Amino acid sequence: MPDIHALENLTTQARRDILRMVHKVNSGHPGGSLGCTEFFVALYFEVMENNPDFQMDGTNEDLFFLSNGHISPIFYSVLARRGYFPVEELNTFRLIDSRLQGHPTTHEGLPGIRIASGSLGQGLSVSIGAALSKKLNKDSKTVYTLMGDGELQEGQNWEAIMYAAAKGVDNLIATVDLNGQQIDGSTDTVLHMGSIADKFKAFGWQVLSLKEGNDLGRIIETLQEAKGLLGNGKPIVFLMETIMGHGVDFMMHTHAWHGKAPNDEQLATALAQNPETLGDY
Repeated sequence: MPDIHALENLTTQARRDILRMVHKVNSGHPGGSLGCTEFFVALYFEVMENNPDFQMDGTNEDLFFLSNGHISPIFYSVLARRGYFPVEELNTFRLIDSRLQGHPTTHEGLPGIRIASGSLGQGLSVSIGAALSKKLNKDSKTVYTLMGDGELQEGQNWEAIMYAAAKGVDNLIATVDLNGQQIDGSTDTVLHMGSIADKFKAFGWQVLSLKEGNDLGRIIETLQEAKGLLGNGKPIVFLMETIMGHGVDFMMHTHAWHGKAPNDEQLATALAQNPETLGDY
């Protein structure tokens, strides 16, 4: 059984990391990062077989690809806390010549980063390619990816979704962060997409849904359920309803904090709502 208390402490600390990173450089994307904190902690510390002794080819280990790369603060925080690189390196977020750029990149060789991402709509295609590569190489491990709901408005995703089902890519678990927000407003206002669950089902995917997408225990349960469905001829999608800005009351339920950093006073308020658990960098 997972140690939920320890994982919750990690979640709180990761939120502090996110807030402090974007505040220091007055730049970054805290809203979606805060909303996906539980998912990243669950994935990297409980569900996914991953190795901080990073090898780019990922042979015989699970792989993760972040499609909505603008939420790099949570990705970097969890990689550092998992031991991929020193926690102190979080201090370099978005600085010139840093390995921790605003969107993940590969040219500086940051452990844990396999693709440059953030050009939305591309992560699923990459993940399908990696999953097919594992099949060809008789590698039984799993490929995971995370997408934002807003990026599903891009057509490349639906080509990939159709392809994955047609080719039986059943070693793939894709997660969609359904927070209902994107940079210009709510997803329904910008471009209403109807039922995303029905769309995935119509394309031939196995669909798991979770309304409590910020409940750490439920996320772990759902991801474990997804793992139990692997190898059945269909790709799997986990539709996870989160709250943008979760854990910081004035950032929640609004697109306003999609790409906005807190000022000094706002940072102090946000950190007070997320007391230090493991030590800041």
